[in-house]
Amino acid sequence: MARNPQIGFSFQFGPVGDTGMSDAQLYAEAMADAQLGQQLGFDVGWMIEHHFSEYYPTPNPLMFLANVAAKCPGLGLGTSVMVLPWYNPVRFAEDLAMLQTLSEGELHIGLGRGTAIAEYKAFEIDMASSRERFAEHWDVVDKFLSGGRITYDGTFTNIPDPIELRPRLNGDAPNFYGAIGSQDSAAIIGGLGMPPMAIAQFPDKILRAILATWREKTLASGFSDKRRLPIFTQCWIADTDEDARALAKQYLPRFFEIQVEHYQSDADPLRWVTGYEQWSKLFGNLKRLCNPDNLDDYLDLNLVGTPDTVERRIRELADIGFNDIIVTNAIYGVSRELRHGMLNRFAQDVMPRFVADAAIPVQAAV
Repeated sequence: MARNPQIGFSFQFGPVGDTGMSDAQLYAEAMADAQLGQQLGFDVGWMIEHHFSEYYPTPNPLMFLANVAAKCPGLGLGTSVMVLPWYNPVRFAEDLAMLQTLSEGELHIGLGRGTAIAEYKAFEIDMASSRERFAEHWDVVDKFLSGGRITYDGTFTNIPDPIELRPRLNGDAPNFYGAIGSQDSAAIIGGLGMPPMAIAQFPDKILRAILATWREKTLASGFSDKRRLPIFTQCWIADTDEDARALAKQYLPRFFEIQVEHYQSDADPLRWVTGYEQWSKLFGNLKRLCNPDNLDDYLDLNLVGTPDTVERRIRELADIGFNDIIVTNAIYGVSRELRHGMLNRFAQDVMPRFVADAAIPVQAAV
């Protein structure tokens, strides 16, 4: 199928489903979503890393994605994001090399420094050091995946005797992305040579400024800005805009409540952590979004409405500069029937508007 080369479509999946399901059942739901996404022709399936809560309990996305690689050969696999400061970077590079070797599809690894203080405390890592750890750990991972025998003398990593990463990648390597939530983080990610990953929660003028900052820093650092630029967006489609918005408002408040609980945003713990000032402001808005009456502005930023409305918003995001639209309604409490129905409808009614020939065949819900 000849798809518009200027834009791609991917999907997010994870352990979600009807209220009261066991974790094992939730993992089965995630696998069913991955299989459907591949059948519908999406490019990449993306998973989120989180620990110790209802907010996507996927502590090891790479382990889960190895299972997906076996059951969905050829599907692109992505993480959004792996929290790099929590990992031994050498072991992390080994895990990536194994997954890349075992996968027939491309690997897309989103990296971030994490924003949940409870997770940092549990792993006994100083959250204030996250920016420095991220930069050094990325340097270690990048060097080891490049091949050869490596030594390293850093603040957090010391490898005095040369060692070589196995398995060897022999030219294949993951695609890396850096999570961004501000112009400051966009500049940092650009300086490290990674394309950004964004979430459709900022007004368009802020998204434009973030990408402009990233592009300026990327080019100044000697890297290309011709990259895959993904953005994650909620997707709720119905016959009318009003019906789609009502459906989103039915499920999104609990989604934000779980985030408030996970990030402890009521207590605003990030206000005390250097380098997290912007996230403190962002999390301060989560409580407000728990009220469906306050969701209208948020819904305007995402893909919510009729297929015509969704197409229009995709083209607006593409005009900003994003060329990979990652859709999801895989959130707490949303049934498989509803999730799969929405993915099917996106594939049937929206994706063909961005391809050169026949519509994508629609698969029945698993």
